[in-house]
Amino acid sequence: MRYYFICGERSGDLHTSRLVASIRQQDAKAVCRGIGGELSEANGLDLYAHYKDVAVMGAWEVFVKLPSIFKRISQTQKDILSFKPDVVVLVDFGGFNMKIAKFAHEQGMKVYYYISPKVWAWNTGRAKKIKQYVDRMFVILPFEKDFFKQFDYEVDYVGNPLKDAVAAFEPDAAFAERYKSDKPVIAVLPGSRAQEVTHMLNTMLEMVPAFPNYRWVVAGVDNLDASLYAQAKAVGVEVIYNQTYQLLNVARAALVTSGTATLETALFSVPQIVCYKTSSITYFLAKFVIKVPYISLVNLIAGKEVVREMIQSDFNPKALKEELAKLLAEGEYRSTMIEEYRILGQKIGEKGVSERTAELMVGYLK
Repeated sequence: MRYYFICGERSGDLHTSRLVASIRQQDAKAVCRGIGGELSEANGLDLYAHYKDVAVMGAWEVFVKLPSIFKRISQTQKDILSFKPDVVVLVDFGGFNMKIAKFAHEQGMKVYYYISPKVWAWNTGRAKKIKQYVDRMFVILPFEKDFFKQFDYEVDYVGNPLKDAVAAFEPDAAFAERYKSDKPVIAVLPGSRAQEVTHMLNTMLEMVPAFPNYRWVVAGVDNLDASLYAQAKAVGVEVIYNQTYQLLNVARAALVTSGTATLETALFSVPQIVCYKTSSITYFLAKFVIKVPYISLVNLIAGKEVVREMIQSDFNPKALKEELAKLLAEGEYRSTMIEEYRILGQKIGEKGVSERTAELMVGYLK
């Protein structure tokens, strides 16, 4: 069968790549095309476009780039029609993918959605559109199944794919030896989008002089311009690329931009501070529409504050310094967070998520 995938960010590429690989195991005749990244391509996805060509975050940033976004949507629609898929498989990336879902549905195509848009966080009315346009939804957060039941929409809870990613991780002995040989490591994860790094990294790096007995390392991504990390190198902080799991494996603590990385950090049992800052306009608009009490996946899944979230004006050097000192010290604060991580890991289910999802998708198609 023919599968058209669309993901719009680096974490989505990871999940898409594993799903593509699993579908190709379930369906020997699978032909896969779409929007993804290097990981998806390596696992058999014929790339129509790279996710970095469509990834934009923030209400104001999206508004500014609307003409190019609509042009890419139109081009993608034409490519879908040319490919003639048996199913369009959408992965997260709600704004772009919901427009594709509507288009594909109107063309009489089957539409599957893996990793739901965060409709439970804001604009819950979009759940009705999902019910209308999406044939099958495969969710990865335990509370999402009950959320969609409110709309009389049955979804498949498959577990969280990060369990697969972390379970497949193989520590590099040389890396561990290098970074555990002197000062304890503090990991800096400023995000995978240019806007995130621009807003986050400088304030994170202001912590370096306050903690001279630690080795600071920034987790960079090579699909972004290297100049975004110049400020790290200017203060003598090393930037390593595409080795986030290796870094988390040796880290004592981490400063993490809100997103998938917060849950990954928790699964590596690394105490963290969740940080987030965006443009003033985007933040102003978000305050009126966000309907959940937390922004990090860790706290959302736990249903309580497990990790400290520092958002916008709260994300400042003074607050960061105080919280980081608490995380680094041995004691109840640190040990309690690590224990909550263990409970969290049980909540999100067992590994094998990609295989379960692929089996369901192929089964529904047949």
